[in-house]
Amino acid sequence: MITKRRLLRYSRRLVKGLALCACALLLVASKAPSVLEQVKSSGQLVVLSLNGPTTYYEDASGHFTGFEYGMLKAFADELGVQLVIRDSQSVNQLFTRLGDPQEGANMAAAGLTVTSARREEVRFTPSYLEIRQQVIYRLGEKRPRKISDLIGKQVAVLAGSAHAEEMRHLSQRYPALEWQEVDDVATMELLEMVNEGKFPYAVVDSNAYAVHRGLFPNTALAFNLTQFQPVSWAFPQGEDDSLYHAARSFVLRANTNGIAARLREEFFGHLTPLNAGGAKAFSKSTRERLPKWRDAMQEAAQKYDLDWRLLAALSYQESHWNPKAKSRTGVRGLMMLTLGTARELGVNRLDPLQSIEGGARYIVQIHDKIPARIQEPDRTWMALAAYNVGLGHLEDARVLTEKMGSNPDLWVDVREHLPLLAKRQYYKNTKHGYARGWEPVTYVQNIRHYQALLTWSSRIEEQRLARQAREEAEALADSSQPEVAGPTPAL
Repeated sequence: MITKRRLLRYSRRLVKGLALCACALLLVASKAPSVLEQVKSSGQLVVLSLNGPTTYYEDASGHFTGFEYGMLKAFADELGVQLVIRDSQSVNQLFTRLGDPQEGANMAAAGLTVTSARREEVRFTPSYLEIRQQVIYRLGEKRPRKISDLIGKQVAVLAGSAHAEEMRHLSQRYPALEWQEVDDVATMELLEMVNEGKFPYAVVDSNAYAVHRGLFPNTALAFNLTQFQPVSWAFPQGEDDSLYHAARSFVLRANTNGIAARLREEFFGHLTPLNAGGAKAFSKSTRERLPKWRDAMQEAAQKYDLDWRLLAALSYQESHWNPKAKSRTGVRGLMMLTLGTARELGVNRLDPLQSIEGGARYIVQIHDKIPARIQEPDRTWMALAAYNVGLGHLEDARVLTEKMGSNPDLWVDVREHLPLLAKRQYYKNTKHGYARGWEPVTYVQNIRHYQALLTWSSRIEEQRLARQAREEAEALADSSQPEVAGPTPAL
């Protein structure tokens, strides 16, 4: 039998227990949400970056794209939030903003090289890309082949960059080494300065130079300044590492599940640098030949829902924009159509405008015959390969790819097997037989490279005009300053 005193004791214990639970609940409720929780609650991942071809940029359709953008978008999608990119004007500004709580930025992603000095300021995720620092020189200057050859030379680097840090490190061994840190410019502008002779030498990242090489025919690689260095995302220092650990886990998975490899292939896989002769030929043709056909290419591309730069790149690969071009196999014209294909399309392949229209229609027809399950951009790359080697041979290569254990729907796998069509042990068992299978591989790589160069050549012109306007405004401001009167000379 429960006595009144025992019941009272039980009641007191129950009240104490409830009070403790209430306090615990209050403590949990009053605890500030973690950075990861804040990101998910706000629905936005805010990232600082630098606009450019190796990071993020706007494509022909007005959507953002780029290697860093692809990685960041996949991370934001995993978190279930919207990706918000805030552009910085320089590397220095990016790191300053990252360390400022008022900015509200969660992280930075801009092809950032991991260095010892930067590790003291920020936290880096595991690497998802590796690059080298390279010394670039202007053709006509004496080519430096080692660091000591730069002593007494005018070398330009981006202010606040890993290149500047490397030069400071090297100056401990080479005290006479000098360099100039250029502020408020991007890699593309720095390369343009070397191309135009404003600087004889500069230090840039290897992937950035590979992207831009064809736009600056007066530049060349001198030597690699460093071995391969890791590129990572950066996070501000702090006690809360919840978002950092989420990003760290994502990058580790992206390195193993194919996300990073796919993006590297998409944005850097085509970068077979043009030699000096190829770069000069492309630059000259872009100035002298392309303007004659640009309007027609844009009109045809719009009609068939293509990027006109892809159509122009295809035409350059085929004919170098020469309407009278003719190959040993009999294909002719700007788009190098066969006589049979031209007849099927109902065009005169010797008429430049009809050739452009026919070529645009033909690549779309091929694209539509590629299996719909193949995703972009692989579907477009396979269509380009078929434009060169034929749909039958492409299908043979896809069958070989699948038989040998790879994915027939991925261009990176199919291109590895296309060259096998030239070997009897493989082509004797295919439906369409022998083909010069290595040619479509190079063909597609070249077109992808030319398309990228055409995309960025317009950006160079925009930047050149903006810089010219800024310099003119500064000159005008200087000229309008009132003169300061000096002391009156004694009589």
